[in-house]
Amino acid sequence: MTFRATILTLYPEMFPGPLGTSLAGRGLSDGIWSLDACNIRDHAIDKHRTVDDTPAGGGAGMVLRCDVLAAALDAVADGRPMLAMTPRGAPLTQVRVRELAAGEGAIILCGRFEGFDERIFEARPVEPISIGDYVLSGGELGAMVLLDACVRLLPGIMGAASSGEEESFETGLLEYPHYTRPVEWEGRTIPEVLRSGDHAKIAAWRHAQAVNDTRLRRPDLIERHGGASQAPPSGARRKD
Repeated sequence: MTFRATILTLYPEMFPGPLGTSLAGRGLSDGIWSLDACNIRDHAIDKHRTVDDTPAGGGAGMVLRCDVLAAALDAVADGRPMLAMTPRGAPLTQVRVRELAAGEGAIILCGRFEGFDERIFEARPVEPISIGDYVLSGGELGAMVLLDACVRLLPGIMGAASSGEEESFETGLLEYPHYTRPVEWEGRTIPEVLRSGDHAKIAAWRHAQAVNDTRLRRPDLIERHGGASQAPPSGARRKD
């Protein structure tokens, strides 16, 4: 099954952009996933191809019209999840990414200007999603982030089948620190336990490092995942 992504945007020329390179680009060329970028302006209803209007109640900027957005969504609707990239959305999580990657794909609506007429969320099953607590010029970069997160989990994209399971956020913790050759660099050496060959000790060390780093850098994750700091089974070789 090919994962199909449809982007609704005022700037279709921005795609595939970075998604056309590296793992995602290779998967795109191999047909593991597909990408269509559709211009919202094609669904404007006047000769000037207007897609926005002034905010009701006054204020700066322009708002994307609900009638135009609905027409754009209806033209591509086929049962796939409809998502809208907006700072007013729920934060994107690895759990949601895995859910999307396990499906047939997604239709992603990219915001611009002051955002969307709120009625689009009432009239269509559109899920608002945010990639962080900051504001971008538009939703296109957010859509690329979301798609990259999904595509890398598709079968055949990453070399090792377990690669996607052994990373930050998969178990509620940040990933442990990594090292590679040279063993010594500028007076700093790879921790001895990682050179010991004792897989149980390595697993315990990695888990402890993941817990410590998460407590220091993302205490909210520790609070959110109460059992995340539990030690892994003895001899475990998985990453946390």
